[in-house]
Amino acid sequence: MLKIKRVYEDVSKQDGKRYLVDGVWPRGIKKSALAHDEWYKALAPSSELRKWFNHDPKKWETFKKSYFQELDAHRDLLKEIKADSDGHNVTLLYSAKDEAYNQAAAIKAYIGALQPL
Repeated sequence: MLKIKRVYEDVSKQDGKRYLVDGVWPRGIKKSALAHDEWYKALAPSSELRKWFNHDPKKWETFKKSYFQELDAHRDLLKEIKADSDGHNVTLLYSAKDEAYNQAAAIKAYIGALQPL
């Protein structure tokens, strides 16, 4: 099962593998303090797209469309994450304050639309 979670929330046994999907390290957290299995910096949206979006719900659908085009370049990695989450818990970690409109939510939607391997 694929889930998303803010990096500032407590670690849970239910998280399973934990993948950070931010382009920059989360503020206020030491690298040694964050429980994560991988940091997939490459999955973060481009700086231009992130700045344009600015977590504006009115821009969400346009953001996802553009972001999905960026994610197409990482399709193999995203298929691996999908495979990891089939029958196992996988959590995508993000640091944005907005819990509904963020790159982890978009990545989860993208992965959900991927065809099986």
